[in-house]
Amino acid sequence: MPHWTPEEMPDLTGRVAMVTGASSGIGFQTALELARHGARTLLAVRDPEKGESARERIAAVIPSARGLVEVVHVDLASLDSIEDAAADLADRTAAVDILVNNAGVMVPDGSTTADGFELQFGTNHLGHFALTGRLLPLLLAAESARIVTVSSLTHRRARPIWDFEPATANAKEFYTEAEWHRHRVSAYGRSKLANLLFTRELDRKAKRARVSLASVAAHPGYAATGLFVKTSFSRHHRVVSGLSNLVTRATGQSAATGAWPSLYAATHVDLFGGEYIGPRGPGEMRGAPAPAAMSLIAQDESVAAILWDQSVAATGVGYEELSR
Repeated sequence: MPHWTPEEMPDLTGRVAMVTGASSGIGFQTALELARHGARTLLAVRDPEKGESARERIAAVIPSARGLVEVVHVDLASLDSIEDAAADLADRTAAVDILVNNAGVMVPDGSTTADGFELQFGTNHLGHFALTGRLLPLLLAAESARIVTVSSLTHRRARPIWDFEPATANAKEFYTEAEWHRHRVSAYGRSKLANLLFTRELDRKAKRARVSLASVAAHPGYAATGLFVKTSFSRHHRVVSGLSNLVTRATGQSAATGAWPSLYAATHVDLFGGEYIGPRGPGEMRGAPAPAAMSLIAQDESVAAILWDQSVAATGVGYEELSR
């Protein structure tokens, strides 16, 4: 794959793109480039004020995009909020061409979603599973829709899990208080593993249904996005947080470059469904987009099927359009 930059993105005039977590970091940079290339860009954010600030920042950089960028309020930790956001979006547009499932939380305090799920798994996977399913009619209304779900290098460290039930049911019922805190760190990797399993299972279902929809995944490598600084661990260990921030800024790539795999996955015409894109440099830590490596369990169709069924049961979102 030749060295690629966002300058090679196609003209997206007339297309509708939505990016979750678009108020900062990689999500903001992804939305910025989509708008720069002419897409009507929807900033899906939990905090509307931060969304408006992001919209103004994009308009300041790209004055021609002022009328193209809108804010959509959605809290991925609430299934009710996701349903409301999908209804709102259906009133705004007839189709969605590009959906970038980018938002995520990492090692938060030991809290749960509004529906009682472990917060990382509930937000990073179940929230995007529900949102994508709620938006499926709009995605299928597009000429050729592309769904990009952002995973992470940490998915490779997630231990093999054949039953996701502890993550998809009311999580605290399965753990003592001490176990709950230990599992917060491993739960992040598990949520990123779930992102890949979901991506590939969705693409298999789309192919079987013979619909014009491609589901792909991406990861940013090692990017200076501030995600670690926002974790509960870093908040309680200020020295470690400060050192980590310095190391990340010195060795990691910028959020703008970290967005390249997502942008490539969202717009490159020769990309096929089920693919996984990350940086091409050593260890997939930095560099231009290239095919990325998945763990063996991320490629296991039986595990993906188990996760899919449990995600349907947990969210009540059934993807009926792919079962016809």
